[in-house]
Amino acid sequence: MGFLVRIIFFLAAAVALPAAAESRIVKASFGQVDGQEVEIYTITNAHGIEARLMTYGATLVSLKTPDRAGKLAGIVLGFDSLSPYLSGPAYLGASVGRYANRIADARFSLDGVSYQLAANDGRNSLHGGTKGFDKRIWTAEIAGDGAVRLHYVSAAGEEGYPGQLTAQVTYRLGEDDTLSIAYEATTTAPTPVNLVNHAYFNLTGDRSKSILGHQLKIAASSFTPVDATLIPTGELKPVAGTPFDFRTSQVIGARIEAPDEQLVLGHGYDHNWVLDKPTPGALSLAAIVIDPDSGRSLEVRTTQPGIQFYTGNFLDGRSVPGGSVFARRTGLCLETQHFPDSPNHAKFPTTILTPGETYRETTVFAFGTVK
Repeated sequence: MGFLVRIIFFLAAAVALPAAAESRIVKASFGQVDGQEVEIYTITNAHGIEARLMTYGATLVSLKTPDRAGKLAGIVLGFDSLSPYLSGPAYLGASVGRYANRIADARFSLDGVSYQLAANDGRNSLHGGTKGFDKRIWTAEIAGDGAVRLHYVSAAGEEGYPGQLTAQVTYRLGEDDTLSIAYEATTTAPTPVNLVNHAYFNLTGDRSKSILGHQLKIAASSFTPVDATLIPTGELKPVAGTPFDFRTSQVIGARIEAPDEQLVLGHGYDHNWVLDKPTPGALSLAAIVIDPDSGRSLEVRTTQPGIQFYTGNFLDGRSVPGGSVFARRTGLCLETQHFPDSPNHAKFPTTILTPGETYRETTVFAFGTVK
């Protein structure tokens, strides 16, 4: 179902502000983990858009944007205190790594050596293992107007991965109403790297509402089908003629219960789309999401080759100690990434980082409204 999308970035408001207007950053304590302090940074731009980031998991805790009437509300799932993040399994807003998504049988081979990872998703490894980057405390610094940079050093052998990996993620809230997330990493030995933000979006501004009425467009002509354990089969399957065709905007819930084998395996959408990249590695459009009721829109641009669209199928509505309840399909993820299980698929774009190289990937979220 195609329709005309017009994204408004509140330029008139920006023109009316003094030239000296800048984003504000406030740092505060957010609690402790094993005696270590966790900090939270609140960034607010001149239009009132607010992003909150904490050092536990380099996590996007909250993000507030206006609807078409100018009313601000939160558009990502998250908690108001630290404790529920320590027991919640859903990776809400976290930076996940060293390898985001799944690696089959929690094993890969590199340069003739086999590496065994933690099997924390059945027999597979998911999002870096038992204690991935989402469960580590990063160090942070203010890195200029509207920007916070977080650092983490992953020791050689941590969660089974070779090489010491030095990682950083920079969040920047711009006066053009964008939130950019830039990842960098270096290593002391060849190692797979796939760093991803795992925010759950709900553009209604009401986290109790379903995301099935959102409208989505994905700039991808194929996707990577999965087996019963959600590991890619290795095929790049055209989306044409399937419920996975979002090349024109579609209501997310319109086909999610279709009798399609891949939807049955994923319990809905939980798949990687192969982005149509005019230039590999360049920043280009990946997806556009719109909530027709609030008018909020989200445009996703990335340097990454893939995007994992996940409809919160495993959110179960159970309470988390000290936190809210998030019911099934009250949040959607658009995880810009390299493909799942790439270390075990030679035909997928490589995720191997070697000494002397720098891993660099960027994703930009642009916020606006439609009429």
